[in-house]
Amino acid sequence: MYDHIRQKLARGETIILDGGTGTDIQRRGVPMSSSTWCAEANVSHPDVVREVHADYIRAGADLIIANTFATSPLLFNALGRDDELLEIDRAAVKLAQEAASGHPVAVAGSMSTMRPVVAGSDRTEKQREWPEAEARALFKRKADNFAAAGVDLIMMEMMRDADYSVWATETAQATGLPVWIGISVERHGGKLTGFGREDQDFENVARVLSALKPDAISIMHTSPNDTDEAIDILRKYWKGPIGAYPESGYFTMPDWTFVDIIPPEELVARSRTWKSKGVTAFGGCCGLGPDHITALSKAFHA
Repeated sequence: MYDHIRQKLARGETIILDGGTGTDIQRRGVPMSSSTWCAEANVSHPDVVREVHADYIRAGADLIIANTFATSPLLFNALGRDDELLEIDRAAVKLAQEAASGHPVAVAGSMSTMRPVVAGSDRTEKQREWPEAEARALFKRKADNFAAAGVDLIMMEMMRDADYSVWATETAQATGLPVWIGISVERHGGKLTGFGREDQDFENVARVLSALKPDAISIMHTSPNDTDEAIDILRKYWKGPIGAYPESGYFTMPDWTFVDIIPPEELVARSRTWKSKGVTAFGGCCGLGPDHITALSKAFHA
């Protein structure tokens, strides 16, 4: 189901992505895990997960992302749950595929470099590092599992640095599947850096990840207020398709706090500005739900 997405990208046509899957699962009453956030929902509450995907499709999404962000190879390795990751991912992909059945919608697998998160915050623990060879092997197991499960593409999400993000992306590309890179940024001392990696200058991250030549690069899980500047910087190094799907609200592990959520009409207005900068794929990340995707679809698919 990726051919029509590829054709849209080539023609510069608008693509509507889904919204925040994990946060919408929480919004529907599913308890979040204190160690793996929304990952367990794929096996504990499959009907809810499937319905979240279905609602995004009804809202007009051309592409949905399986609930596999939180099954990070680094996180599950730190927890001693490497094999469980593969089982959870297969369940997650199947749920997304079931929701997409009969619809011209592509199903992506999400891969992150998420580590254990400090309780009550959105900061990851940094005490442990993985040698490059070990990290690549962990990422490869997840990517190969995606390929075996039949995803249409792999979405690298919350890429934020010039080390782990590169290793993870290259293992995804080695599957032969289409790969999108989603970069997350935040502001430190007036300068944009990788989200949670204040040691990583965003401009360098954009340069390094652009050199990997994915199918598309998005600015995602980033404040709408920082997305404009991030797009401008990315454009210096990347001439291919660009997406934008911001976050809104606050994360205090293990729950998303739904406050200060950008209204759907404001997201549309911001997206029109991003479109003027060359962005052609629009959606939402954490905190944004089906109402936001409905508004985007009506604005750009009309």
